[in-house]
Amino acid sequence: MTTGTDGPGAGRGHCDGGAGESGGTAGSGGSGGSGGSGGSGGGLRRTLGFRDLVVYGLLFIAPMAPVGVYGALDATSQGAVALGYAVATVAMAFTALSYAQMVRVAPQAGSVFTYARKGLGEGPGFIAGWMALLDYLLIPAVAYLFSGIAMEALVPGVDRWVWTGIAVVLTTLLNLWGVRAAARVGFAVLAMEIVVLLVFVVSAVVVLVRDGAQREWLSPITGDTGFSMAAVFGAVSVAVLSYLGFDAIASFAEEVTGGSRQVARAVLFCLVLAGALFIVQTYLAALLEPVSSARLAAEPERQGTAFYDAVDASVGTWLHDLIAVSKAIGAAFAALAGQAAAGRLLFAMARERRLPHALARTDGGVPRVALLLAAAVNLVAALWAARRADGLGHLVSVVDIGALTAFVLLHASVVGWFVVRRMAGPPRWGRHLVIPVLGAVILIAVIAEAAGSAQVVGVVWLGVGLVVLALLWGREGHNGRERRTGAGR
Repeated sequence: MTTGTDGPGAGRGHCDGGAGESGGTAGSGGSGGSGGSGGSGGGLRRTLGFRDLVVYGLLFIAPMAPVGVYGALDATSQGAVALGYAVATVAMAFTALSYAQMVRVAPQAGSVFTYARKGLGEGPGFIAGWMALLDYLLIPAVAYLFSGIAMEALVPGVDRWVWTGIAVVLTTLLNLWGVRAAARVGFAVLAMEIVVLLVFVVSAVVVLVRDGAQREWLSPITGDTGFSMAAVFGAVSVAVLSYLGFDAIASFAEEVTGGSRQVARAVLFCLVLAGALFIVQTYLAALLEPVSSARLAAEPERQGTAFYDAVDASVGTWLHDLIAVSKAIGAAFAALAGQAAAGRLLFAMARERRLPHALARTDGGVPRVALLLAAAVNLVAALWAARRADGLGHLVSVVDIGALTAFVLLHASVVGWFVVRRMAGPPRWGRHLVIPVLGAVILIAVIAEAAGSAQVVGVVWLGVGLVVLALLWGREGHNGRERRTGAGR
């Protein structure tokens, strides 16, 4: 199956008419279709199946994503870390359902950028893509840094920035090789991560049966110092970082062989599976944790290694080292999936003339120019953070805001397409209004609980995006006037 953009009728007029479940019209998103084009090397190729989508989604999410943020979550939630992940899963479920709706409307690369253009118009579409870029370009840098930190712990003689740079180079080469080849290697890495997670679960259960729990059995849900819903919602603003990536599956909509239904299924499947894994491992880790959440809050230097320390104290150093190796490799491949998604978002925005058109070039079905730009941003951000003591904190603080803002616009696009414009006939009120509105309200509440510094960065990035949008509109208005003047002559 080839993308519909390679044939005629792939222009902007068709895009605005409603793609639906059209199978072959994956690239009908405007301005010349998926190839971008004209002479830009053709469009993206359909080579991915359902399993490949799940692999990319789980790689980006990472089965043991809570390891790095467990201590901060435990401290913020006052010990109710498992409940924090349960609430975060529900919050993200609303977003996953909205993705499932819009991917059927526009089965194209570009994800929320494309969906917001469909449901809300060109301006909101650009802003959605712009805010998503903040997430897609920086979250791989966070993952690369996690990899470098884990490798430095295993090989202290080599600085973390060296390991971080090596991870960027190796995974970028895999992405340039092609999405299918990267998915094959990624499947092996994902299998390794799941095996290590199972080893942790079995070992934790054995220790708990033999020695008992360090905290009350229900404390991962009720808290170890008293229950506070405000504290739980504060933790959710950190927990959602672990889920960012399930949405990246939608970026591969033009490269999947089974149509948009496969993408929707993969998005929902990855979210549910990841949520179950996160809740189980944080519940067990909290029961093994010898340090109270209050002490972790009072001594923030303990938070980064809290998960490892709990494993080391209860099970043994061998499992500590095994998890560290898994985290080092898994984080690098989470970054690989994130870099691939970022490249496709850049590709889609460039194809619509919202970024430099050179980024819309493809080579053998691979958007190599966009991937190289994403890799360059990843490398600069990751190396900068790796050489600073507070670098990880700075990166993590800004990643959430871009994604959550884009998700709010995603929910709005569902309402815009199905309820306001009624492009698919009479709306289904639960699916097309209640779910997206509830999802948007939850996300806005989470944004309100985010760190003040992250909110400032989000506002600044949004402001820059509005300036870029104004310049784009000004350029297009000028070009339109020139064309009309030329025609008048």
